[in-house]
Amino acid sequence: MVSARPAGARGIEEILADARARLVRVTPRQAHAEQAGGSVLVDIRPAALRAAEGEIPGSVVIERNHLEWRLDPASDARLPWVSGYDHRIIVFCSEGYTSSLAAAALLDLGLYRATDMTEGFQGWRAVGLPWSAAGAGSVVLAPGAGPAVVSPGGATALAPG
Repeated sequence: MVSARPAGARGIEEILADARARLVRVTPRQAHAEQAGGSVLVDIRPAALRAAEGEIPGSVVIERNHLEWRLDPASDARLPWVSGYDHRIIVFCSEGYTSSLAAAALLDLGLYRATDMTEGFQGWRAVGLPWSAAGAGSVVLAPGAGPAVVSPGGATALAPG
């Protein structure tokens, strides 16, 4: 049963539009070029999705539930290389929706050069950019990020503990 939306609540489409209005989003080809120039591609997909789809070599895996803590320069849980607010961080997910919300959260932290990649990993693969099968060792796992594991039958699974 759907009840009336509470006063002041916004729908996800409005929240997404507001997030994207704050971002200068990049295409997969632009993200690839920026990665070659030193920008950090951050994969926020969960391990099971990375296992099913594949991974972008050289990307840093920070699952969505850890993102702000790992990238906030003022956080005790930040990654060692996060030393200031001027890092060029390009967030991606599977199709480019959740990454917009995540990149907007990074802007809120003061990471003023953060953005996301349009079309996500699916768009990256569609234009023929380099990718690897899950578990190939081509990505950096941030603390808390689970490795993507493909079971012998080809089905995805999460790595134990």
